[in-house]
Amino acid sequence: MDTPRSRRRLTPPLLACLLLLPLLLDGLVVFQTYAVDVEVKDESNVSCLYAKWMLKLSIMYEGTDEYKTSTFMLPDDVSYVGTSCGNKTSGPVLSIEFGEGNSWAIHFTKTKDTYQGVTTFTYNTGDTVLFPDAKKKERVTVSTNFPANPVKLNTAFSCGTEDAVKSDNVTQTFLNVTLQAFLQDGRLSSQQTLCDNDVTMSTSSPVVGEARSAQLVSTAGTPDLNATGPSSPPSPSVPPEEKPGTGSYTVKSGEVTCLLANLGLQLNITQQIPLIINFNPNTTLASGHCGQTTAALQLSDGSKKVDFLFAVRNATSEKFYLKGVDIAIVGSKNATLSATNHSLNYWETTLGNSYLCRKEESIIVIPGYKVNIFDLKIQPFEVEEGQFSAAQECSLDDDTILIPIIVGAALAGLIVIIVTTYLIGRRKTYAGYQTL
Repeated sequence: MDTPRSRRRLTPPLLACLLLLPLLLDGLVVFQTYAVDVEVKDESNVSCLYAKWMLKLSIMYEGTDEYKTSTFMLPDDVSYVGTSCGNKTSGPVLSIEFGEGNSWAIHFTKTKDTYQGVTTFTYNTGDTVLFPDAKKKERVTVSTNFPANPVKLNTAFSCGTEDAVKSDNVTQTFLNVTLQAFLQDGRLSSQQTLCDNDVTMSTSSPVVGEARSAQLVSTAGTPDLNATGPSSPPSPSVPPEEKPGTGSYTVKSGEVTCLLANLGLQLNITQQIPLIINFNPNTTLASGHCGQTTAALQLSDGSKKVDFLFAVRNATSEKFYLKGVDIAIVGSKNATLSATNHSLNYWETTLGNSYLCRKEESIIVIPGYKVNIFDLKIQPFEVEEGQFSAAQECSLDDDTILIPIIVGAALAGLIVIIVTTYLIGRRKTYAGYQTL
């Protein structure tokens, strides 16, 4: 079956029965942290397609009284029936089915030098969950190219910023994309083709110069650096303020706030030339998704972004924790710094509570890539009425343990003083007697 990795590997015999979330693998529960996070393999167990992104769908439809818009992330419960590596006449296909009669698929073709994807999205306005008051009950299909432009063969398409594609009444918004079809030797390429938005962002941002490309894949809890691109080093960064400002961020599911976060965020990268970069809360944008057992918060500030991935520990513990962190800094074309680790274990707190830590915390994503967190208060699950619940404080903030330490030290010091005084007194007493 699947190997215990943070992404799924799909092979043809398993497609008809595989569900994305949750999936029990040899006693391990693998949680979905992206709307799509798959690696498709052929019958020889060779990868032909790698796809990882978050996808938001926005559909305008006719309601009983007026036109309305249904906006949602791909739900947790999906199936991949129809996904395959293709054959001699057709390329790989990634097919997703969800809800009542809704499906989304991307078909890939290639030329001598490039590959291109075409998405086909069929939505059913008879699905009362997604379209609760639709006037017409019908299936509608729209198609569009994605990526918008052909991608050079043997390169991975990457897009950290939002990439919105509109077709008729449907807008598909892709975020944090890593995609490659027709993998050479079944391996994800270290060479990247950036989307237009990332290229524009990189040419206008002074944060990172010609940074070497680095991509990380987390395997069975141990992150390994597996790709190194152009060798020109990044330009030295201007030292930021000692401490970043604290921002307040929210994630919504429809109109309901489902995730709350207050924090100051700083990146500390020493992999090449040291970079210390603060996130500006005035320009940082928050996005993400909420689910029953997983949640994600993405903070983007210009060319840099950090994803925080949360998961519920298990069905009986009633605790959540920080499971993963993704870092990406877009430099210039084909130059990106990135690191990923989905095997972390931080910020464990009881469900229904928020997590609070006033002291600085440092999270090592991989050696050389660190995230510094300041004045943290976060709640990714069971947010009620858009307000933080009671906070469970981190051990760094717990000053109560200092009290017995201080009292014990004071008592030990007092005992030392008493014993010393007693010994000195006895020595003086002995000196007053004469030997007979």
